Amino acid sequence: MIRTENLTKVYNGNKAVDSLNLEIAEGDIFGFLGPNGAGKSTTILMLVGLIEPSGGKCIINEIEVARNPLKVKEIIGYLPENVGFYGNMTAEQNLDYFARFYPIDADERKKRIGELLELVQLDGVSQKVGGYSRGMTQRLGFAQALLNNPDVIFLDEPTTNLDPEGVLQLRQTLKKLSDEGKTIFFSSHILAEVAQVCNTIGIISNGTLIERGTLEEVKTKLDVRKTVKIIVEATNEDMPKIEHENIINVEYKGRRAVIEAKTDIREDISMYLLENNVGIKELRIEEPTLEDVFMESVYKKPFFKKESFTKET
Repeated sequence: MIRTENLTKVYNGNKAVDSLNLEIAEGDIFGFLGPNGAGKSTTILMLVGLIEPSGGKCIINEIEVARNPLKVKEIIGYLPENVGFYGNMTAEQNLDYFARFYPIDADERKKRIGELLELVQLDGVSQKVGGYSRGMTQRLGFAQALLNNPDVIFLDEPTTNLDPEGVLQLRQTLKKLSDEGKTIFFSSHILAEVAQVCNTIGIISNGTLIERGTLEEVKTKLDVRKTVKIIVEATNEDMPKIEHENIINVEYKGRRAVIEAKTDIREDISMYLLENNVGIKELRIEEPTLEDVFMESVYKKPFFKKESFTKET
């Protein structure tokens, strides 16, 4: 459904996007991650036909965007990072204005606008958009992105300014749209949101795609867990000093210990504690999160992070 072939954008001799190759399947919710200035927004602008590539191609539903930008706009929806509306018009008036750019007759237009305003909880709001909060404006922007019932939806930082209820509603709506076969390109720096919503992810840094796949696939590719992080907690006594040849580091806080080890040594830890008459309340491996994957891939920072515990030697 979405494909890029060596997609490149150069500004003043600098490559904002460098030979990007992506393929996103129909119905996928794809999370596009990267630090500020990595090339995320530039990529989206090329995909939606608002700027031309310096090289390569972007193709949506077999339509090359640069060659047929108007045709592509008929099948896509786009929520930019900084959405704007006419402040002297109501939400309904704004949506009606934008809906006229699509081949939608008056009756269908009115029906669809009503459904979308209800979806984003702005139905019955007569206030002009100039008086909206940032969260209300963001919700209206999402409604605008769905006006033409698009096959492909591009969202650039869509949870910006949304309250927790709005974020939850967005997640539910995106999953519903995906189930209907719509393809969603979700660009964000909020790692928790991408982990909650997306089926696959891509990580971009300095204009280059450095990893792509499901979260588990990316974890495996990056070998994020070069060491094993083990959490162990005693039932009601302080944790004794734990020694093992595969332990790299141990940090203690009362009954709890965080262990960095070369391998999974939970069985040895369990036997050691039982031999010392220490009851075990918790003994588990802490799996790397999307944040760990991101930090490892972009900033080359290790998965094991020091806790604010007092280290015993």
